[in-house]
Amino acid sequence: MRLTRGIPAAAAGPSALTIGNFDGVHLGHQAMLAELRRAAGRLGVPACVLTFEPHPREFFAPDKAPTRLTSLREKLELLADCGIERVHLCRFDYRFAQISAEEFIERVIARGLGARWLLAGDDFRFGARRAGDLVMLKQHAPRLGLEVSAMASVMQDRERVSSTAVRKALAAGELARAERLLGRAYSISGRVVRGDGLGRKLGFPTANVQMKHNRPPLGGIFAVRLHGAAAGPLRGVASLGVRPTVRQQGTPVLEVHALDFEGDLYRRHVRVEFLNKFRDEEKYADLATLTRKIALDVENARAYFSRQDAKAPSNAGVKF
Repeated sequence: MRLTRGIPAAAAGPSALTIGNFDGVHLGHQAMLAELRRAAGRLGVPACVLTFEPHPREFFAPDKAPTRLTSLREKLELLADCGIERVHLCRFDYRFAQISAEEFIERVIARGLGARWLLAGDDFRFGARRAGDLVMLKQHAPRLGLEVSAMASVMQDRERVSSTAVRKALAAGELARAERLLGRAYSISGRVVRGDGLGRKLGFPTANVQMKHNRPPLGGIFAVRLHGAAAGPLRGVASLGVRPTVRQQGTPVLEVHALDFEGDLYRRHVRVEFLNKFRDEEKYADLATLTRKIALDVENARAYFSRQDAKAPSNAGVKF
């Protein structure tokens, strides 16, 4: 997949295009990307995505912006997995926010990205003050030789698939519901960094996974799968939170204890899949109490994976 930062003054050639933030790359996004690839194949042009950094809502109201489901790296990896050939990453700043809807169509969509086919969600808005919509696009399309197609909302279990719905499911600890909306288990990727070594001192060494954002969409204690640490995925138990027993305040930390694993994971880039939530984070009176609770969490994780193993024969193809 080719990544371009910014909008070219003139496109290198025609494209099939869709535009959005694609946070989480959920089933709704995946349906759009599949439709984009089909149109690109029919026209013999690259399948292109225009996305933004930061999220426009982070630019306008950072304190009220929704928590991100994916870092930029994770989003780009997911877009590549969906078969997207080109991604144009546009920095969303004050100057870009002032572009009128008409200029956005002319300079960005038509001239800069060379769109010959454009797919947009039924609620797509663009340009200064969100003045542009599908009606405006279709009015300008014939003059520009542009075909515009609208994508209806994707439903799952009578629920509209959206990034907001995924965030709500994760915040409620409903990981199975989040997985149905995403089409995969929710995960966080990052590099393993040095921690304070407390887990090792307590008898449960952990990999401290560096997160790109300080407001993860979920928190608590989880059964997880750890990818990138060994030849295959490792089973583990993870804590995601501020560690109130050892800190008065702080940013969230993701710590993973891999079951039955010994080795140094420092500096490895890993991916943590969240499978089941056991409980919320708690503050304990002392480290001895914390140690006993961690031991119980490990025991619960082993029991969870044992139950999954017992189900495996009736779920062909599922591996844990």
